[in-house]
Amino acid sequence: MSTTTDNDAKSTNTWTGPRKRWVPIVVLLFVAVAAAGLTWLLTNIFQRKEETKQPFTQVVELTDTTYDPAVWGKNFPKHYEQYKKTYEDTDGDFIKVDPTDEDPREYHTISRIDAEPRAQHMWRGYAFAVDYTAPRGHEWALVDQMYTKRTKEPFKQPGTCMNCHASMPEVYDKLGNGDRMAGFDAMNKLSYQEAVQHASGTIACIDCHDPKTMELTITRPAFMEGIKKYKASQGISDYDVNRDASNQEMRSYVCAQCHVEYYFKGEGKTLTFPWDKGLTAQDAMAYYDEVGWTDFQHAESGAPALKAQHPDFETFSQGVHASNGVTCADCHMSYQRDGASKISNHQIMSPMASDETINSSCLTCHHSTTEEMRQRVDGIQDQWQNSLNVGYTALDALITDITTAANDGSATEEQLTKARDFQRKAQFLIDYTFSENGRGFHAPAYSQSLINQATDYARSGQLALRGVTVENGNGPAVLEEHSPAKDQ
Repeated sequence: MSTTTDNDAKSTNTWTGPRKRWVPIVVLLFVAVAAAGLTWLLTNIFQRKEETKQPFTQVVELTDTTYDPAVWGKNFPKHYEQYKKTYEDTDGDFIKVDPTDEDPREYHTISRIDAEPRAQHMWRGYAFAVDYTAPRGHEWALVDQMYTKRTKEPFKQPGTCMNCHASMPEVYDKLGNGDRMAGFDAMNKLSYQEAVQHASGTIACIDCHDPKTMELTITRPAFMEGIKKYKASQGISDYDVNRDASNQEMRSYVCAQCHVEYYFKGEGKTLTFPWDKGLTAQDAMAYYDEVGWTDFQHAESGAPALKAQHPDFETFSQGVHASNGVTCADCHMSYQRDGASKISNHQIMSPMASDETINSSCLTCHHSTTEEMRQRVDGIQDQWQNSLNVGYTALDALITDITTAANDGSATEEQLTKARDFQRKAQFLIDYTFSENGRGFHAPAYSQSLINQATDYARSGQLALRGVTVENGNGPAVLEEHSPAKDQ
């Protein structure tokens, strides 16, 4: 006789009765969803791998004579879109002006000699004392040079000036009949007004990329020769940058084709980097002293002066970022994700331009916040500016003292010569860090040391006018046997 209760029946129905038909349905649904998810994942992985194998779609063929960046943009539309944005004001220093026949631009940037009159005094007698504005994006490089007063009468600038302000492979090819080195030499010998007629546009894709492989490449002969001499000073002979440099090095070298210190050598006005002895400001000054180079004679003091250009690469090379393998592009052209690929930002701007650029550049290494990074950079640059003010005050006083002493006869010719040499040194170091675009950030300790040394040189020059000898601006002060007053 059966003794099954109602509870037993319910239990049996739950686990072995009608509900058991739900189990395979649930399992089947789970397997289907899992399979679909796995299929999607594998398909996505495959697609991403294919994207990395083919990072761009070739719409047009690029050659060594594809100079127009818009043509490159057909293959690289996102890069080209960013490249065109170099036209934008990312620093907030554009100033709207009324166009004229002599200058059709609708915007200028702030005048650095109006903002810092002591710089104008430092360059008295040279073109930079007439017109010197803050730099802006690559799209403006050629236009701003064409219409600056520095390339107009009465200044007679050589074609060499254009090496860093236009897309040069086309110009070299035209003037050298396909031989770019010959074209480089030919352009340097022209006047600026003659040379600029051969330029079709500003810095472009072909200036930095091999059109066949897209690899970074050096197109400026001055850098090829300059880096070869620098490597020779380090014991590396027969250095060919396009053959021997790593891709990581090239991410700085393509920028260093232009963002450097240079001068115009010899009758041919050959663009030359003073790197034979090394990359520091003191190395450059020693080189200039050795070859007897002077950019201009100061209009008031009579000192044989040097004009520093924009030694961004050399300054950066003395800093902590360079010593840790960081490149120019890591900060100024930081990577952005595009599907499985990553592209470098071709707008090329300060990483401080926005929270987005801080995040994609600084915060890839620094475990911080965007606000903390801004404060850190601001602090470094404020300290640099404060020190620069001290250096400028000392240099300005020296120039005034030399001019006064030369006019009233209160110093001997020997004392004036010594003081002018100190001005040459102090002025070059002040100019070197003032004209460098990092405002002290590219190498903070090094930049501070340049200002400190310049201040010492300036004060030593003042002592020299008063009959006190200071060896190289670093030794003990010694009163000369005959003071200027006794010699009168």
